[in-house]
Amino acid sequence: MKIICVGMNYADHVSEFRSPKPTKPVIFMKPDTALLRSNLPFYHPDFSEEIHYECELILRICKEGKYIDQKFAHKYYDQIGLGLDFTARDLQSQFKSKGLPWELAKAFDQSAVVSSFFPKDDFPNVQNLNFSLFQNGVMKQKGNTSEMIFGVDEILSFASRFFTLKTGDIIFTGTPKGVDKIKIGDKLEAYLEDKKVLECEVK
Repeated sequence: MKIICVGMNYADHVSEFRSPKPTKPVIFMKPDTALLRSNLPFYHPDFSEEIHYECELILRICKEGKYIDQKFAHKYYDQIGLGLDFTARDLQSQFKSKGLPWELAKAFDQSAVVSSFFPKDDFPNVQNLNFSLFQNGVMKQKGNTSEMIFGVDEILSFASRFFTLKTGDIIFTGTPKGVDKIKIGDKLEAYLEDKKVLECEVK
C-alpha cells in the first residue's frame, strides 16, 4: 500500500505560509513505514527540533483504478477517517531553500498517524465535514472539508493519472491553518464532527 498526500489544499493554510495558491493539487507520498495506527505513541525523532502536526481528512481506497474520471471517483473509496501528517518543518525549510526534494521532512517513520476508518455512507456529505485537533486540551486546528481548494473527488481523479490506486491505499487530503510544533509530553486529539477518532501522545 502507499500513502498519497496533498499539500496546500486549504486557502487559510496557504496564507499561513505565505505561499501562492496552487492551480493543481500538490502531491507527495509517504511509505508504508510512515504509518502509525491504533493510538500508539509517537516517538519524537532526534533529527528535528521542529516537528509540526497537520490534521487532515483521510480516504481509504477500496478498488484498483487508473485514470479515474472525477464523476466516478466516489466509487473508489469507501471509508474515511482523520490523520496527522507530521512534518519536520526545519528540515523541510532547509531543503526547500536549496531547491532540494524534501521527502526526509515528510516521509520518515511514524509520520502518518491514522485513525480508525468509518464507512463514508455514515456521513451525509464527505465534502461538508467538520474536524478539529486539540493539543493538550486546547483547540489548535478547526476546518471543514467544504473549504478545500481541490475537493476529494478531484484529488482522487488527479492522483490516478500518475499512480494506479490500489485497495488499501490511503489519501491525505490537506490541512487547514493552525499547524504548530509538538514537544515530548504533548497529547494530541482529533475529532471528526463531534466524535474523537484519534489520540496520540508524544514521547
